[in-house]
Amino acid sequence: MSPPAPPGSRRGAAWRAWLRPGIGVKRWLLVVLLGELAIALAGAFVLKQVYRDVDLGGPLQGATYVLTLQFLPYAARAVPLVVAGVLLCALGLYKLVRVFLSPFDQRSEPLVEVIYQKRFLARGPRIVAIGGGTGLSVLLRGLKEYSSNITAVVTVADDGGSSGKLRADYGIAPMGDIRNCIAALADAEPLMTQLLQYRFPDDPSGDHGLAGHTVGNLIIAAMSAIEGDFEEGVRQSNRVLAVRGQVVPAAPIPLTLHALLGDGSQIDGQSTIMRSTGIEHVWITPADIRASGEAIEALASADLVVLGPGSLYTSLLPSLLIPDLREALGATPGLRIYACNVATQLGETEGYGLADHLAALDSHVGQGIADVVLANDNLLAHVTAGDRSRPVLLDWAPAGAGAPALIARDIVDLQNAHRHDSAKLAAAIVAIYQERARPGRAVGMARTA
Repeated sequence: MSPPAPPGSRRGAAWRAWLRPGIGVKRWLLVVLLGELAIALAGAFVLKQVYRDVDLGGPLQGATYVLTLQFLPYAARAVPLVVAGVLLCALGLYKLVRVFLSPFDQRSEPLVEVIYQKRFLARGPRIVAIGGGTGLSVLLRGLKEYSSNITAVVTVADDGGSSGKLRADYGIAPMGDIRNCIAALADAEPLMTQLLQYRFPDDPSGDHGLAGHTVGNLIIAAMSAIEGDFEEGVRQSNRVLAVRGQVVPAAPIPLTLHALLGDGSQIDGQSTIMRSTGIEHVWITPADIRASGEAIEALASADLVVLGPGSLYTSLLPSLLIPDLREALGATPGLRIYACNVATQLGETEGYGLADHLAALDSHVGQGIADVVLANDNLLAHVTAGDRSRPVLLDWAPAGAGAPALIARDIVDLQNAHRHDSAKLAAAIVAIYQERARPGRAVGMARTA
């Protein structure tokens, strides 16, 4: 291991970082220097005029002789002035910037890095990610390194855990998946993730109180109560928690998910459906619910739309079954990529291959919902002993005009066959976008870390 760089070299590297392309500092330094040059030239004109027109005598003439450097050859008189001017400007700017930056000395990363990321990522493409569950947060964690123009449209059909309790007690839309996405997009991750995901332990005395609730859910619920509106509460939570992009609910009120099983029985509720096998069809109530306005606006101006990954029936489809959101998805100008799960899910997708996932999407929202299907082709990831989940097999190929393109990549976490690797997944999606984006659209897509 190489020894750590001395403090002086680290300070020098930090100052050089301020001159990197894209941060927007050099242009204003140039403006400052041009202004100082104009002032200096004006002073030179004044001195020259005074020297010609005013008859100086005695000690004043001697002082003028020294100050105007007449003891040096005419061609060399500018050199010491230039050197002194550069040194004074550098000293002044250094001290000025130190004064401005002194409140930020305790940051975990240099302020120049924060500014560079903000400016650079702001030029990234407009990305809309639709889904929920763990899969969507994994995706967002990778995509935020390429763009800050991200809108996560999150399902509101959850009825279990802390979200289910708050939904039952206060009638507000479930925020568990919203919390996960806010944590994934937060600048202060993973510390913010630890805070938002902290769950108060069960109370042995039986007095419920905060038992079972997560800090993130309580923050969003409190913000919704303060604002008097769930959507506005989520919007303000994005701002307060320094989210890189925005997280919006798919709908402003809770949705109830229903399923018809192969044996003809009907079951209700996301938490029940996710544990069931033989799902034939799912639907939501209220059926005429309107999607969040921000979700519709984001789709209308998107460069890239990613569907999934996440639980097929309980995380992705509830949002796609909202009528006007489905219509907006069909009309979006952005490239639409369906990121299929890397493994089957016990209950709802046991035994499913890629063809089964696509058949379920087609039967619920119609064909042509995606332009590209991204699937995993690395089936060698670690599987825990006794785990009944299996990799999603590539048993589908495009057929017929208008079928989406199939792109297979290694996008799985090698230590966990159930999860995507966020960096691999985001890199694959970005590469597809860059290959297929219209000229001039694939900007700001180099990874920042």
